[in-house]
Amino acid sequence: MQVTRQKLEQFEADSLAPFALLSRASQGRRYPDPEPRYRTAFQRDRDRIVHSAAFRSLEYKTQVFVNDEGDYYRTRLTHTLEVTQIGRTFARAFGVNEDLVEAICLAHDLGHAPFGHAGEVVLNDLMKEKGGFNHNHQSYRVVSEIEQRYVDWSGLNLTHETLEGIAKHETEYDISEIAGFDLELRASFEAQIANVADELAYNAHDLDDGLQAGLITLDSLGEVEIWRQLCNRLGWSGNRMDAITRHLFIRELIGSQIDDVLEETGRRLNVLKPRASVDIQRHDRDIVSHSTGRGQLNRELKDFLFEHMYRHFRVVRMAKRAERFLTDSFHSYIDEPRQLPMEYQSKLTADNLHRVVADYIASMTDRSAMLEYRRLFDPMMRP
Repeated sequence: MQVTRQKLEQFEADSLAPFALLSRASQGRRYPDPEPRYRTAFQRDRDRIVHSAAFRSLEYKTQVFVNDEGDYYRTRLTHTLEVTQIGRTFARAFGVNEDLVEAICLAHDLGHAPFGHAGEVVLNDLMKEKGGFNHNHQSYRVVSEIEQRYVDWSGLNLTHETLEGIAKHETEYDISEIAGFDLELRASFEAQIANVADELAYNAHDLDDGLQAGLITLDSLGEVEIWRQLCNRLGWSGNRMDAITRHLFIRELIGSQIDDVLEETGRRLNVLKPRASVDIQRHDRDIVSHSTGRGQLNRELKDFLFEHMYRHFRVVRMAKRAERFLTDSFHSYIDEPRQLPMEYQSKLTADNLHRVVADYIASMTDRSAMLEYRRLFDPMMRP
């Protein structure tokens, strides 16, 4: 027996929560595009994202450490996969659309520039007189116009629900206002899951990478309440930590964070009793959330990571190196646009030069940005 799209859609309708978004009730795609026989609309979105050039390039884009620092540290790709795994856990637990959550999670970082947040800061500064640069907005542009894979349209032609989830992917540091969606409505429950999963993943995994790299010491972590709680819960009081123990701590941190979100979100659902997705979106605050107490502990952990990891001299050195690579390359392309690849030169008739250059640089991996810098400025390097 073959499971057709219609059967998959019926399974969603029969089994998912009343406030879940159903693929058969999607508001559709911008361009007419008949759905396949054996995949739902949201499954198709997921597949298109995975097969995109922007998704493949995440393998060599920095999370915190440039990829030549070592093989262990997270990249944008491994971070994205970890966010997706956590998001699917939440989706199954609450009975919402797992395929939609997966699609939003897989796409949420497609717009990141090379060299992590340092690269985004540099591009935003270079573009400050031309509309700025924001990786959330860029992720939306990647899937809606920049990817070129089809004859009849630009972008991936994703469903309204996936696009809205990407557009409204917001964290404390990334506020994105995308035209074309009702700004009075919050993100869907599925998109809220992606937001929380992203924050949960990068806090825990940046801590893991920081410990592995030696940027964070156990003594300094003693000032962080959530770390002290983990030590008490696991009965650990050592002054050295091997890899197995570190993995145990990170697993416990992630597990406790997931449990807290499940409990707090369940409590909020019991109060609101939503009967449709719009009830979630019209509510005065997000439903998918940490508890107040855990939120305060996470705030303290974020502040700790910012001070002890993101401002560590090794990370700052990487950021300054990224600033030099991207700034010099940007100005070189602006001074002589004919250095751009032909596919980007062809866009100059429709877009302004600065935006085309920013799009080209944002598409690069760390490795290709460093190689391009050499091609532009190293006289011994072949162009």
